[in-house]
Amino acid sequence: MSHPNVHHLELFYYVARHGGITEAARNMPYGIQQPAVSGQILQLEKSLGVKLFHRRPFALTPAGEELYGFVRPFFSQIGTVAERLSGDESRHLRLAATATILANHLPAVLERLRRQCPGMRLTLRDVKSPDIEPALLRQEADLALSVLPAGRPAPGLKSVKLLDLPLVLLAPPGSVVRPGKFPAFLADRAGPGGELTLPLVCLPEPEPLARHFQAGLARHSLRWVPTVEVNELSLVRRYVAEGFGWGVSLAIPGAAPDDGVAAIPLPAADFAPLGIGLTHPTDLKPLGLRFVEIARAYAAELSQPAPDRPRQPRGKVRD
Repeated sequence: MSHPNVHHLELFYYVARHGGITEAARNMPYGIQQPAVSGQILQLEKSLGVKLFHRRPFALTPAGEELYGFVRPFFSQIGTVAERLSGDESRHLRLAATATILANHLPAVLERLRRQCPGMRLTLRDVKSPDIEPALLRQEADLALSVLPAGRPAPGLKSVKLLDLPLVLLAPPGSVVRPGKFPAFLADRAGPGGELTLPLVCLPEPEPLARHFQAGLARHSLRWVPTVEVNELSLVRRYVAEGFGWGVSLAIPGAAPDDGVAAIPLPAADFAPLGIGLTHPTDLKPLGLRFVEIARAYAAELSQPAPDRPRQPRGKVRD
């Protein structure tokens, strides 16, 4: 005797529940003709080696009664379970982002989403920028917020730019520099071959910010090897504040800590701003689409001039 086909068991459940093949065919949740039901029930009986019911008048045999008692709890509840699972999933949003983005502004965006979708459930993952697209393609996240890589996203993914963030050079407390002198300021401190020997705190080379910064330096035949590598942008500022060197960061909107670190804008002609945006599969679910709408509106607000927004401390940087 072979194991019964699960689809055949489902058909038998509907036959037993509705008292015959004709009624079962009428009440199936998907279209199937009466002859097909009859033929597959015969295959089920053959595989089990027993008769499951009498046709006219309809009546389950003892074997049919036993089998119906076994399959009924599963098939009678499968629709309810599917609806519950589908409902839970529709209210669950899985976001991947770098730690800096998770900590800056994203909580405000999620608060707006929560007000509109009070029953939602969130999963937040700290993912490095180079790992964003692989995580989405492996379906480990519904949507990602990060520095957008150059070029088009991988097939099946879509990107939406939210903001362009300028690059800044973080000067340790007590440093004196004239911002208008870039890149001459750096060139004056370069050794033979354009090598800068000042200590530098930066993200690892695979990160877009690090590669972008080095590309800007290369345009002026300069090279600056980091002496301290950290894996999160807020740590760059922290270690600059502690005197470990200069740092490379982004001008993130919002008030900066009063730590004596000066954020010196790097010229956009050499260090083009980095795009921050969303990446997601093309078949994003409604909750994800709502998040995209809210994030775009929030980014538009950040892009507006805000004269009352606290300015970053300038330390001893002067013109």
